[in-house]
Amino acid sequence: MVAVFAVVALAAAVSSSGIAYWLNRDAVLKRTQDTALADFRTSLDRNITALPLDPNCAELQGTANLIAATGLRYDVLLTSPSCAVSSNPQFSPTTVPTALQQQVDTPCERCTTAPNQYHLFWQRVSIDGTPYLIGGTKVLPDGPTAYMFKSLDDERRDMDSLAWSLGIATLLALVGAALLAQGAAATVLRPVARLAEAARQLGAGNLATRLDVTGQDELAELSRTFNHTAAALEEQVAELSAREHASRRFVADMSHELRTPLTAMTAVTDILEDEADSLDPMIEPAVRLVVSETRRLTELVENLMEVTRFDAGTAKVVRDEVDIADLITSTIDARAWLDAVELDAPRGIVVPVDPRRIDVVLANLIGNALKHGGSPVRVRTRVDEATDELVVEVADGGPGIPEDVLPHVFDRFFKADASRRRSEGSGLGLSIAMENARIHGGTISAANAVDGAGAVFTLRLPMTPPPTQEGGDAK
Repeated sequence: MVAVFAVVALAAAVSSSGIAYWLNRDAVLKRTQDTALADFRTSLDRNITALPLDPNCAELQGTANLIAATGLRYDVLLTSPSCAVSSNPQFSPTTVPTALQQQVDTPCERCTTAPNQYHLFWQRVSIDGTPYLIGGTKVLPDGPTAYMFKSLDDERRDMDSLAWSLGIATLLALVGAALLAQGAAATVLRPVARLAEAARQLGAGNLATRLDVTGQDELAELSRTFNHTAAALEEQVAELSAREHASRRFVADMSHELRTPLTAMTAVTDILEDEADSLDPMIEPAVRLVVSETRRLTELVENLMEVTRFDAGTAKVVRDEVDIADLITSTIDARAWLDAVELDAPRGIVVPVDPRRIDVVLANLIGNALKHGGSPVRVRTRVDEATDELVVEVADGGPGIPEDVLPHVFDRFFKADASRRRSEGSGLGLSIAMENARIHGGTISAANAVDGAGAVFTLRLPMTPPPTQEGGDAK
């Protein structure tokens, strides 16, 4: 804004000063020129008639000195075929511009009053750095030629003084414009900057941000609107947060309350499963169904409690230095998957992770590959030197994941008939796996193999512990 004001003020001041300078310059020079030429013409008419028809050099000199003795302070040069005299030795016929001499020596052929008469011509030139007005005319066809040299040095000094005055005025206008711009910035731009800062704070989550409102102008009205919007947003967010907190508390309380009866039910179903073979064949299918659904319900409750911990930010990471090859082998062995999984994991890759949580991640990825993909299931580990990350790839030999399903495979409770037709899970496994990877500072991505043979889930974990994240690290 300061720059715009300064440019506009500078352009206006320079334009005005330039116009004023040239108008004054033309007026001063024209006035001086007209006065000097008129006086020169009058002096010629008055003094040249006293000369004889064929004056000698002494007579011309006397006349030149007499004409130059006027109060307008100009010098006179008189030339004739026999000699050239001047009231000032500085001036001679060579001082007169050639173009002016040609005009003076040429009679006017189009004059209506007296054909072939001679006129008074003038020209402004610089002699030795001093500006001069030179006027010349031929007195008679056979008489002398007279030239006047009027110094314009006084007028130049006046114009220089005027130029300095206009320059100072331009500078003052520029300073005034800058001060005006500063004042405008204080009243317009600073409130806008405060509004922008408040908007950034509001976007960063500080919903208590408000603006001080003063005045009744448009900016004050905008500030009031911002405050009203921020207050309404804070109220809505608070209401939504309360509802979300109540929902999480409900799920947590419900899951906690279900654990006690589920523990008893699990104990009973374990006994029933052991005795299933000795039960009536008509009752055995029902018993096994109860056992299966009880275990599924128990797993769902455990998953819901884990999700609640993630949402509440209370999930803890207990890190330990673990050889990833040993951890994957332990995960596969504990679930009796050794014969169904091809493992390519060189030993010696040690990472700081929570073994229990990474076991959950690996179990989910490998289990999904076995259930919904198909053999062969391959697990391969490597270290990405460029990003300093551990990379675990779980690939299956199934039909792959439909493109419309890929963006949603980590969503909670998401199931796709095409890719999970035989699934009996809750739809929380991959979501929990993603959260476990996230609190380690890692990620999980899902894609189809380049050759189209199956899906590939890629787990990436940092080789060095990231800064403490939400929930914190516990050791």
